[in-house]
Amino acid sequence: MKKIVNVGNIACGADKLFLIAGPCVVEDEKTMMDTAEFLVGLSQKLDLPLIYKSSFQKDNRSSADFYSGPGMEKGLAMLQKIKEQFNVPLITDIHYPDQIAAAAEVVDIIQIPAYLVMQTTLVVEAAKTGKVINLKHGQFLAPENMIKPVKKVEQAGNFNIMVTERGYTFGYNDLIVDPRSFYHLRTTGYPVVFDVTHSIRKYGIPSSDPAGGSREFIPTLARAGVAAGIDGLFLEVHPDPSRALCDAASQMCIADVTEFLKPLIEIHNIEVKYRPKF
Repeated sequence: MKKIVNVGNIACGADKLFLIAGPCVVEDEKTMMDTAEFLVGLSQKLDLPLIYKSSFQKDNRSSADFYSGPGMEKGLAMLQKIKEQFNVPLITDIHYPDQIAAAAEVVDIIQIPAYLVMQTTLVVEAAKTGKVINLKHGQFLAPENMIKPVKKVEQAGNFNIMVTERGYTFGYNDLIVDPRSFYHLRTTGYPVVFDVTHSIRKYGIPSSDPAGGSREFIPTLARAGVAAGIDGLFLEVHPDPSRALCDAASQMCIADVTEFLKPLIEIHNIEVKYRPKF
């Protein structure tokens, strides 16, 4: 039986679809607050529970010259301000064990990046906080092997876990989303999230280059994931993606998000009605 994981007043894994969304990396205050205000209004309008996402550090940029965030202190301060003003739960990445305690003071979900999901010390120390842990599916792991980092979290005494699909390395500089992955992730017993915007990134091409992402595939992939039984949808969004400081080629414009989500909610409600028992 699948576990329900509570994030604030959101029952992740229950029958209602939930949304994780926000800019890829913490940027200037206006961008962050405008995005939060929009997403909170959208959440209320569509009756779609929201978890706000942004990274204080993005330590896997392809060049040391690219923007990687404001750092832990300034980034967490901005996230705290959003939490206090909008009363919304938060999720952010951590990359090193010495970031965990500070992040746990602010956010509701600690996210383990896909590249780092098999780092035992990082995963176990994050798990020890008792916070919800979101494990991103490593691009290099067969989806059925995601049970391994899940077990590491459980062995630390933490059963507040979510697992997130974000594409598997296919050839060079491309990712593929295999619908079988959603099945394998569901068999972990925990809520499954689909990070659709990361799955359309084109690696080896700067994210500021329009060729660095294939946005045209987002609606198709999102509908396939929802129909396959995901519990939550993960979107990186921005008021003006062309000016975003990270993942400019793959983030969605907030102006497009409302109409994009409406059919996904309908598909989810049908899927729940006919969902197979695992």
